[in-house]
Amino acid sequence: MPQRATSPSAPALVDPPASLARRFGGLLVDWVLCVFASALLADPRHNGWAAPLVLLLENTVFIGLFAQTPGMRITRIRCVAQEDGGRIGLPGAALRSVLLCLLVPALIMKDQRGLHDRAAGSVVLSGHPQRSR
Repeated sequence: MPQRATSPSAPALVDPPASLARRFGGLLVDWVLCVFASALLADPRHNGWAAPLVLLLENTVFIGLFAQTPGMRITRIRCVAQEDGGRIGLPGAALRSVLLCLLVPALIMKDQRGLHDRAAGSVVLSGHPQRSR
C-alpha cells in the first residue's frame, strides 16, 4: 500500500493503486503505438527488435519525465516514486522499462506492485500526475 509523503513539498500518495485491468489497458495502448512507430524504423514482421526497443525508449522517456506514458494517460494511471510520490527519473524509468520488456518481472506481483516496480522504487496509482504551479 502506498505511504504518505513525509516532506511538505512532496505530493502525498493518496490515490489508490491502479487496477490490473487499467495497467494492462495502458500497456496495450502503448504497445500498439510502438508497433506503429517501429514500422517507421523497420519492418516489424521481419525485425522483431524494433517494437520492443521503441517501447523501452517510450516508457523510459515518458515515465521518467512525465510520470505516465500515452497509454497510461488514456487509462488515467501514473507511475510515481513510492517514497515521495514524485517522478522516478530517467535512471529509475530505464530500469523499470528494461524489466517490463522482459515481461516476467511485471507478471510477478505482490501488494499490487510488480517486480519491475519494486526494483525501480515505483508504484502505479490511479489518476493523473499533479501539475506544478
